[in-house]
Amino acid sequence: MRIILLSWLLSLAGSLPDWAQTETATPRPASQTAVAPVAAARPKSPRQLFPGLFEAVQLGRVFADGKTFVDAAPRQRPAAILAAWQREKTQPGFNLKAFVTAHFDLPADGSVPFSSNVQAGLRHHLDTLWTVLARPAAPALDPADSLAAFRSLLPLPKPYLVPGGRFREVYYWDSYFTMLGLAEAGKGQLLKDITDNFAFLIARYGFIPNGNRTYYLTRSQPPFFASMVQLLARERGNGELLRYRPTLEAEYRYWMQGADALKPGTAARRVVRLPNGALLNRYWDDSDQPREESYAEDVAAAKRSKQPAAQFYRHVRAAAASGWDFSSRWFGPAGGLGSIQTTDLVPVDLNCLLYNLETTLAEAARVAGKPAQARSYLAKAAARKTALLALSWDSKAGWFQDYNWRKRRRSAVRTLAGVFPLAFGLASPEQGKRVGSGLKVNFLKMGGLVTSLTETKQQWDAPNGWAPLQYLAIEGLTRYQQRPLADTVARRWVRLNTRVFAQTGQLLEKYDVLHPNRPAGGGEYPLQDGFGWTNGVLLRLLNREVK
Repeated sequence: MRIILLSWLLSLAGSLPDWAQTETATPRPASQTAVAPVAAARPKSPRQLFPGLFEAVQLGRVFADGKTFVDAAPRQRPAAILAAWQREKTQPGFNLKAFVTAHFDLPADGSVPFSSNVQAGLRHHLDTLWTVLARPAAPALDPADSLAAFRSLLPLPKPYLVPGGRFREVYYWDSYFTMLGLAEAGKGQLLKDITDNFAFLIARYGFIPNGNRTYYLTRSQPPFFASMVQLLARERGNGELLRYRPTLEAEYRYWMQGADALKPGTAARRVVRLPNGALLNRYWDDSDQPREESYAEDVAAAKRSKQPAAQFYRHVRAAAASGWDFSSRWFGPAGGLGSIQTTDLVPVDLNCLLYNLETTLAEAARVAGKPAQARSYLAKAAARKTALLALSWDSKAGWFQDYNWRKRRRSAVRTLAGVFPLAFGLASPEQGKRVGSGLKVNFLKMGGLVTSLTETKQQWDAPNGWAPLQYLAIEGLTRYQQRPLADTVARRWVRLNTRVFAQTGQLLEKYDVLHPNRPAGGGEYPLQDGFGWTNGVLLRLLNREVK
């Protein structure tokens, strides 16, 4: 399969594997002012490769975790496996699990394959986990490997880290918070490698997918790539802004695709044009089918929903694109997953991240000596800020909330997404004070900050707390001169992480901050050990307390 890369990526030839060095860039039209990625033909996903067999395995719940089959590697070409299945499935005594096991290499057990030494201490554990969670570069598809194109794992040209547990691939927004810890640990080369991998994905597919799996190629995740580049620039200087500038522009084009032709009061893919003409964004997935990694769960949930199945699946997939899968913030007045309405909402967090992307592009243009482009991006950022604050700020609640663009009203659900305007500097000083008060009164618990104020048995609601949201709240409070409250949040979160590690030898994906002696729950899978973003944020906060 031919790989078409951006011309800037070719400039990295000395640091890329041989297979990437030999590719050529598609010439750009003279009218273009920046190199645009030309997305390569997308490899087929497991459901596309194994029609019929895929549904039988997933709906038959052959494996307890729906992710097991989509991560399995076929031992034969799909046509041969499907032919064998058609021959054998009607035979007496046919066992589907035995068939799959015979024709696929199943992924290794999801647990982290090492035993921690609690006596050696938390910092030793964190340092060890960088190695445990590391995965090597996977260079070019070997032409002699006839099965390479049928595996769901997308190869990356540089080493990377996985979150841990059942998550055996790189994840977009997870990686930024993991990188915070890498920066603290002095692992600058790995910081660069991870950033280069995401730049490669943009060059290869035109965007950063949810993760490097074929079944994630219909959606992205919260766009933290600009934050990654900023982190790298702090380590290496403003030359990194120049180096990644074309890639940042390419990601921006992905998120804003279709904006120019959009009429007021309508939306297309990831863009929403408000009745007054302002542009904001929403989460979106290009597919309206059940998620392949959670196929049986989605099919069952769609039957319980009153929505048309395709509409329900789209909302569910968009929530997966948000990273908050699932949360009451996406639910309608009826409540519950069946009422999900993700694509109807203009999310606070997403638009703060795109504001950050616009201001980063402005700074990159300034460094590149392009003042007109810098002013253009700053104008876009200012317009986004004005529109978002007008729609999302609830002066009565003192909180930033998502906005339903279809119903033209603000959501009543308060979540920690409301700290993003502080973390990225959009809030006014008065708004910052009120959000700080709301955090202290409503969200602060014994173990840190609770994700929402409602218990729904969804994992992105109470009583759970998550490392990335703790970190962004701490950063936002600090930015708005509320250091004592920021320190309180940090101390409680670090204390909870430390106590659980001392008891279990594990650092976990999420924690119950309301009942610190009880494991976190909710969601579609068991609590995971590892765990990339917990490790990164924890090390950052441990060092922050020392400073």
